[in-house]
Amino acid sequence: MAREQLIQKARDVFRSYGFSPIDTPALEYSEILLGKGGEESDKQLFRFTDQGNRDVAMRFDLTVPLARFAAQHVQEIGIPFKRYHIATVWRGENPQKGRYREFIQCDFDTIGTESNVSDIETLLVTHDLMQNLGFSRFRICVNNRLVLNGLLEKLGLTEQSAGILRALDKLSKVGPDAVRQEMIERVRTTAEQASSVLKLTELAGETDHIFSELETLLAGSEQGMNGISQLREMFAASRTAGIAANRIKLDVSIARGLNYYTGSVYETYLDELPGIGSVCSGGRYDNLAELFTSKKLPGVGASLGLDRLLTAMEELGMVEKSSTPAQVLVTQFDAGKIGEYFRIVREMQRAGIASEVYPDARPIGKQLRYANRKRFQVAVIAGDQEFSTGTWQVKDLIQGTQTEVSEPRLIDHIHGILKSADKSQV
Repeated sequence: MAREQLIQKARDVFRSYGFSPIDTPALEYSEILLGKGGEESDKQLFRFTDQGNRDVAMRFDLTVPLARFAAQHVQEIGIPFKRYHIATVWRGENPQKGRYREFIQCDFDTIGTESNVSDIETLLVTHDLMQNLGFSRFRICVNNRLVLNGLLEKLGLTEQSAGILRALDKLSKVGPDAVRQEMIERVRTTAEQASSVLKLTELAGETDHIFSELETLLAGSEQGMNGISQLREMFAASRTAGIAANRIKLDVSIARGLNYYTGSVYETYLDELPGIGSVCSGGRYDNLAELFTSKKLPGVGASLGLDRLLTAMEELGMVEKSSTPAQVLVTQFDAGKIGEYFRIVREMQRAGIASEVYPDARPIGKQLRYANRKRFQVAVIAGDQEFSTGTWQVKDLIQGTQTEVSEPRLIDHIHGILKSADKSQV
């Protein structure tokens, strides 16, 4: 129930920005997925040979299949193409809090444009997603791969960028000393080069101060200065669009370990549960589709980690423990009146009130215990006396009150109870 509510809220935000739904196969040829996310992603693939003797694997994210899909259908879909995709992905993880082998991702992407406008929109969608899901204390950390690429170019480390990115992606988990050691021992940088890279990631303070430091550090690097320019535009546009300054943070330590990112990168953290990790991440990938087509198909987007977010919401007490989508239970006293019970249920359903009939004529106490366990909000009760007088007993299961209501007033009365319950939850 909680997962479906999250999905619906996410879908509402995606559609409000003009993203259209698609789906792709759970299985892809292994060659489609291998090498796209780096060594760790390759190790985590669920890969096997099927009965047709084909080398296949379960998708580990929704972005690589999107690139394949866009390359295959670009003439039909047209570009720029904005899509969202809510589906299951699989990774051979060691299951732990907020991390699973099978989980649902909610992705949104724009394919076919290099414009920074789409990167800015990705930031705004992420912000509105978090807000629509009920969070007020969160921060979206933003960086740009061009900033790091510019530094690596100046240090003569462009060829070792993949290894450096993998090391930097562990920074928040293992700390700078371990990252420095990995860069020196595994990536084969010098100690001085490793220190220069870490110096970049340690820049902190006000956004304008970080920009000033970056401009000094990256002076002479065209791609580095281009990354700074894109970030400046993003922060200025988000402020003008009304995003609170404390919701967005320039964090040059963010690298995003997946190999395919080429520009903007995003990580979203909950202020109250930073240890659970990023709950919405993504970035720009301008070269991913080139493996499938000669046509340039740049893209940018992000993914909401639905199951991780749901774990966080349960810990924060944000998940309502309901196990039914119905709001009203119509109890049953007389099996001979089952048509009447269903008649009133259908009237409520036509009025937008989800409801169901208890299937057996059992003692009222047992039926109400069922209603409370399932978290119904209202129980509607009628026996011989109520049928003879044309009235229904309406029990507000939240407040514990019960009222006798004439049938013509029944729908309005229940609507009033449900509206009061909604207001009390806000």
